[in-house]
Amino acid sequence: MHLAGVHPAASDDPGAWLWALGAIALYALISYGLEYRARSRRGSRHPARDALHDLKDREDPQPPLQRFTSRMIMLGGGAVTGLVAFATSGPARVVAAGLTGVAAVAVWAYYDHRTEGVPARDR
Repeated sequence: MHLAGVHPAASDDPGAWLWALGAIALYALISYGLEYRARSRRGSRHPARDALHDLKDREDPQPPLQRFTSRMIMLGGGAVTGLVAFATSGPARVVAAGLTGVAAVAVWAYYDHRTEGVPARDR
């Protein structure tokens, strides 16, 4: 008899969860930085507060094609980071996978920032 168990590919390793949470936090940080820069260039009196408000209150959802492209960038970045981690070993693995992950998240956040419309209150 076979009892339900954890699939070998599923991970309870806290390191894997930390990498995933780190990627999400990095995405939020990069998105905030891009919003802050855009707000300050538009002459906002409070760019930090406005940028934070924009992050928590996305007014317009992405159109389906942009959402699909965003998710493909996210998945492609994850796949490339995984391949880099698989192809390297030792201390080089952490450095190479970390740099690749940071680059992938930066590209993903930048794409989302560039395809987002101008907020209604700035028009």
